[in-house]
Amino acid sequence: MRRICFTLQVRPELLDEYRRRHASVWPSMLAALRSAGWHDYSLFLRDDGLLVGYFLTSDLDASLAAMESTEVNARWQAEMAPFFVDLPGGRPDRGFVVLDEVFHL
Repeated sequence: MRRICFTLQVRPELLDEYRRRHASVWPSMLAALRSAGWHDYSLFLRDDGLLVGYFLTSDLDASLAAMESTEVNARWQAEMAPFFVDLPGGRPDRGFVVLDEVFHL
């Protein structure tokens, strides 16, 4: 499994609402992520809006493509896009920056 870590920037004025949305992610979205090969997925949010995501996958491109093919992902991304600053690609799942892993214990 490959460890993926990524960052995005949440608009500071929307932090509370972003937290609320992720306290009750749609069950169909959770099922789609699992089915697409996203494992051990976590999001971490700093008070200034820095969002760090982490998940495991055997194939990042295949996992992204599998999510791209779902209707629930299109709806979720459309609802989440306004929460982010400087979103390349217009959607969170297309605009996150994957970080290079430089150490793992």
